[in-house]
Amino acid sequence: MTNKPVIIVTGPDLAPQALALLDDYEVIFAGKTPQAADLLALARQHNPAGIIVRYGAIGADVMDAAPALKVISKHGTGTDTIDKAAARARGIEVAAALGANAAAVAEHAWALILACAKAVPHLDARMRQGHWDKATYKAVELNGRTLGIVGLGEIGRRAAAIGVAMGMQVIAFDPFAKTAPAGVTLVDLPRVFTESDVVSLHCPLTEENRAMLNRETLATFKDGAILVNTARGGLIDEAALAEALRSGKLLAAGLDSFAVEPMPTPHVFREIPNVILSPHIGGVSDAAYVNMGVGAAKNVLAVLQGAHAPA
Repeated sequence: MTNKPVIIVTGPDLAPQALALLDDYEVIFAGKTPQAADLLALARQHNPAGIIVRYGAIGADVMDAAPALKVISKHGTGTDTIDKAAARARGIEVAAALGANAAAVAEHAWALILACAKAVPHLDARMRQGHWDKATYKAVELNGRTLGIVGLGEIGRRAAAIGVAMGMQVIAFDPFAKTAPAGVTLVDLPRVFTESDVVSLHCPLTEENRAMLNRETLATFKDGAILVNTARGGLIDEAALAEALRSGKLLAAGLDSFAVEPMPTPHVFREIPNVILSPHIGGVSDAAYVNMGVGAAKNVLAVLQGAHAPA
């Protein structure tokens, strides 16, 4: 033990560049899959001045267990796992490493779009089983099709720009966007759903948009559309999506986030062949790992050294 103030990281590690910034603090790691009880116990034991959130949720109980806590800094952009109202009531700053993983997430969204449109996992599996489906399989060509983007933050704008470069007609909805990238048309949300051949979600999760993709809204999609979600699992009613995939209403879905994480076993998505799954790693690249760690560490230091972290 040292006399240094403590920073808890709700994960197993932090980029060396980020740790170097926190040299004046004792950094405690919570491990790969910290549970609520683990985080509460660590808060009680160490009374941290700051928490860097990688995995798990931070609620009022953890905050109350750490009277010295001044800042909760997200290792990434989405702060829905932090009880912001509780933090505000206790005078605790909440910050995010905005834009740190934008390139990584946009690239992963496109990896899922292409994997769905070209049936990459299916064809790979067939090849390994000894099949040669050249005469019977036709991929979806994206050139000339419509890409619908929900959310035009840093990630959504990058994903939209790639769509333009791919020769797609790109439409987007964002209630806060006043401008759009070149080649992108701002429309209302129903038009994104009804006109798009591919819908890609890039918006934060709020109480207003929770389960915005449900039986009613999915029914308005084009027959044979593709849905990709690299944002938050709570945006989708998973049972309704499973029905849309099984019925053939949707051609395929690519999902990197889920209502409950880690995704439990059993889960209906594991039994559906036309859904491609990845374990919420869209923002986890070699560069993003460093960018998010450094951004999170700088936000902690901004608060603890007397300034306010970026909003």
